[in-house]
Amino acid sequence: MFAERALTTVMRRLSRRYTAHEPVDHAVLPPPTPGKTYLLYAHVPFCERLCTYCSFNRFLFNEGVAQRYFSDLREEMRVAAGLGYRFGALYVGGGTPTILVDELCRTIDLARELFRIREVSAETSPNQLGHELADALEGRVDRMSVGVQSFDDTLLHQMDRYDKYGSGAQLFETISAARGTYHSLNVDMIFNFPSQTEAMLSRDTRLLKETGCNQTTFYPLMASPETARALSRQIGRVGMSREKTFYDLIDTELRESFEPSSAWTYSTEKGGMIDEYIVDYDEYLGIGSGAQSFLGGRLFTNTFSLRDYAERVRGGSLAVTSAGPQYSQHDMMRYRFVTDLFGLRLDRARFRADFGVNVERALWAEMSFMRAAGAFERDDAECLTLTRTGRYLLVVMMREMLTGSNRLRDEARAQLPLDERVMLLDGVAPDPASVLAG
Repeated sequence: MFAERALTTVMRRLSRRYTAHEPVDHAVLPPPTPGKTYLLYAHVPFCERLCTYCSFNRFLFNEGVAQRYFSDLREEMRVAAGLGYRFGALYVGGGTPTILVDELCRTIDLARELFRIREVSAETSPNQLGHELADALEGRVDRMSVGVQSFDDTLLHQMDRYDKYGSGAQLFETISAARGTYHSLNVDMIFNFPSQTEAMLSRDTRLLKETGCNQTTFYPLMASPETARALSRQIGRVGMSREKTFYDLIDTELRESFEPSSAWTYSTEKGGMIDEYIVDYDEYLGIGSGAQSFLGGRLFTNTFSLRDYAERVRGGSLAVTSAGPQYSQHDMMRYRFVTDLFGLRLDRARFRADFGVNVERALWAEMSFMRAAGAFERDDAECLTLTRTGRYLLVVMMREMLTGSNRLRDEARAQLPLDERVMLLDGVAPDPASVLAG
């Protein structure tokens, strides 16, 4: 698909520019805009198994290290409260935030105490998704997202998930048993693995529908340079030639039971909570090791080092250590264009009110490209909405944006001290005393 290849090239170049970070002091965070509501993102970087395809900041779980980390995370939350930000929602990502459920509960309770949190989303792994978790998080978590990735045993073996999280049949039973326990139960899936076939993917979509979950997100495989090399050694080279075919298959088969709620998320109910918080909140503040914030038109990143994180937070500050370039007015308009359309609708009046110019004049090149590609289903005086082709092009844009962030994470991990880099290796026990020292 020519449009996909051209868009990938352009977005890759832009992503490199937007994620080119430089060291900064935490004090550079802009103050909150009076009356504005933000999203609070909290990162919990611990997993019982480190998946090859994952580029997020994560470490092999150690209970002592994780317990102290949660305590520091709550302290950083108090620091954020002191800055005067108002948060309407909390998203706890990872890693595996439910790895110490009691600590997660304390963290959510503090957020509700400090801020007027209306809704909470959290992530978990299949082996933790059960009635015990649901009972602990009742009244605390509105949307639970569980990483399944695939129901295919061959792929699960290749991802090193079969032994830890179970077979495809076991995963199916786990998800089926959890339906109805949360307002929104989202199942994360991945497509475009090198060894994946259309038959495998079709079976995944069929089983997914049969679980009874009310939401699913199908992510394309997004490989940073480091991840791509690891995947190439393990299961084959990551390519894009089949991505559009796979996306069309997913969309066709899911539309029997679901409606698109973002370019890659499908829900059984219209207007439900969706997977990407950037659709509902154009600015967010991140706490935790490796978390990112987007504030005042600039992307900020927290330290990846657990020891450095502890020292900064215990010293009464946030953990920001680097930031990208300041977005220009044109950059901000482009960012809004992408995030609004990723959420399936761009409101022309809102765009004009926020930027003082209509979208055609502001982004004539982008609009011309999207029209030529047949991306718009509705293109009138009120709004822009997307065709299936348009939704896929937004998947491409988001894939490249997030791959750029993954590249940044690769660079941050390479700078970790040796005793913390050991925690990036499965089967190697870290020295808790060393990591906890601060």
